[in-house]
Amino acid sequence: MYGFLIRCYGALLALAARFHPKARLWHEGRRNWRARYRAAFPPEPARPVLWIHAASLGEFEQGRPVLEAWRARHPEYRIVLSFFSPSGYEIRKNYSGADFICYLPLDTARNARDFVEIIQPEVAIFVKYEFWHNYLKVLKNNNIKTLLISSVFRPEQVFFKPWGAFWRKMLHAFTHIYVQDERSVQLLQSINITVVTRAGDTRIDRVLENAQQAHVLPEGVVIQVDLVVGSSWPADEALLLPLLVKHGWRAIIAPHEPAEGHLQALEKALPAGSSVRLSKLHAGNAHLPYVLVDGIGQLNRLYRYGRVAYIGGGFGKGIHNTLEPAAYGLPVLFGPKYHKFEEARQLSALGGFFPVQDSATLEKQLKTLLGPGDARERAAAIVLQWLEENKGATEQVLNGINTQAG
Repeated sequence: MYGFLIRCYGALLALAARFHPKARLWHEGRRNWRARYRAAFPPEPARPVLWIHAASLGEFEQGRPVLEAWRARHPEYRIVLSFFSPSGYEIRKNYSGADFICYLPLDTARNARDFVEIIQPEVAIFVKYEFWHNYLKVLKNNNIKTLLISSVFRPEQVFFKPWGAFWRKMLHAFTHIYVQDERSVQLLQSINITVVTRAGDTRIDRVLENAQQAHVLPEGVVIQVDLVVGSSWPADEALLLPLLVKHGWRAIIAPHEPAEGHLQALEKALPAGSSVRLSKLHAGNAHLPYVLVDGIGQLNRLYRYGRVAYIGGGFGKGIHNTLEPAAYGLPVLFGPKYHKFEEARQLSALGGFFPVQDSATLEKQLKTLLGPGDARERAAAIVLQWLEENKGATEQVLNGINTQAG
């Protein structure tokens, strides 16, 4: 049944490729993959291979600290980086940290067997939520060390259901599983998965490293804002923008998709002449209260200029990256859909992050954090303390790879 469903999935994507650009990238990126991969990745028996697989860009960022630290310590290894989604591959296909970057072929028995035969990994690492039956079976049957890192498990997942035997079997293919929280450890142990370690989230190490990078503003430009709005959607902006104007709070606003139409809508929603796009920012207009981020790849370094952060998505499918502003010690606000994110759940309970339900609760919380008193400083201290206590997952995974590979 699994094989049938996988083939149906591939056929549907091939059909969708005629109409949908992302499906077209997914389909074309896997066309004639055997010949292309063999040509691009000829066997070198003298060099071992580390294979790391990420579903998309977010998972890549979780695996990246491990990949880069391993490369620095073990330059004799070739590194293969595979993606499932075009949104990961297309952005990172020229990433210099790996020797070979590719799409993961569809999870059929033949594809899995041939792919593993081509790259011949000594160690395979899957990031967070990637469970592919045939790949895991081939890796296990070939006694290849296979790790799952930065994973989170929840009671409602199929692994823990009476009918989840097929999926539980996949978990037994991993040599070791590194999870983010103690609840995941307990859940896995409840289904007799004992090769599990609570290591935390490797993204924490990544964002702390990023926070040390150079500033992103043009030379000579100095700004300080009250709020940095990251990955905002229209639902977030409908609540935020009137409050910014009402209270005179300065802000950097980075929409989730900085398309021209979205940027123009933001400019119209703000007072005329009060905003400047980041690409046009200079010393002469840095006094304007609102900076609109009109590119990608810069947001994680803009948080240093704020006092509080608001992260979008919480009034839609779910919040975006809250660890990036946390790395600068910012209290973080977001909408109600955050419970699937371990760091958001923990820091909300501790008092470093603040979920809001509507405009009224958002205004109240912002006035508390940006007003007189030490509320912001207390929240910031909680955030930084939590990061300090939870960093180091990368080192644990690296030690685990050395142990498993040895």
